[in-house]
Amino acid sequence: MSLAALGAVAFGALFGSIVSGLAGFAFGLVTLGFWLHAIEPTLAAPLVVSCSLVVQLMNVRALWHAVRWERVLPFVLAGLLGVPIGSYLLGHIDAALFRRILGAFLLIYSGISLFLPPMAPAARAGRLADGAVGLAGGVMGGLSGLSGALPTMWSGLRGWSKDEQRAVYQPFNICMHVATMLTYLKDGFLDRDFAVSFLIALPALGAGGWLGIRLYRRVDEVQFRRIVLWLLLISGGVLLL
Repeated sequence: MSLAALGAVAFGALFGSIVSGLAGFAFGLVTLGFWLHAIEPTLAAPLVVSCSLVVQLMNVRALWHAVRWERVLPFVLAGLLGVPIGSYLLGHIDAALFRRILGAFLLIYSGISLFLPPMAPAARAGRLADGAVGLAGGVMGGLSGLSGALPTMWSGLRGWSKDEQRAVYQPFNICMHVATMLTYLKDGFLDRDFAVSFLIALPALGAGGWLGIRLYRRVDEVQFRRIVLWLLLISGGVLLL
């Protein structure tokens, strides 16, 4: 790999980990903007998942007090069922069309929500609904690597606090990332270039994740809601490109 490519890996990892530390998701949204201009998609995909997993593991400690496993498990168990379904669908449907439909949905939802007062229309939804969202997130993860978008949106609709939201979708994302990495390992994507790039990214991940979680502690509930909605809006726009 060239020095320019390795520099892009480190630079993208730094900015992606800052955003992920602050919001709890969107690592891939930020880093792929750098990495896809410098490295092959077959390297970028496992690198995004592995680096995002590192940042999630770093930051989830700060939210451990808010984790309620009886709330998280419906998402995770259903999501793990969804990952192989998404992987199967990848070979049978137009993944690009699927991403555009999802992008339009995220744009509409976040665009409307940004101009409305905070609401919790799903506050009384039960574990069955949570599991359905987790299943959909797992399918999306297997199909396009975007497992966190729907659980993130749903956590906001449930009316949970910022700590409660992250204490759901971060453990969910960790489990989906582990499942995805095992798939990449089985399929032979974790090669020498991946190992070198991952080692180059590690210092940036540590610095960016540390800074991101410090910024998170400085924002209130309203600011956190707007940050998440703006990131979902940007995510939707990127998916439409």
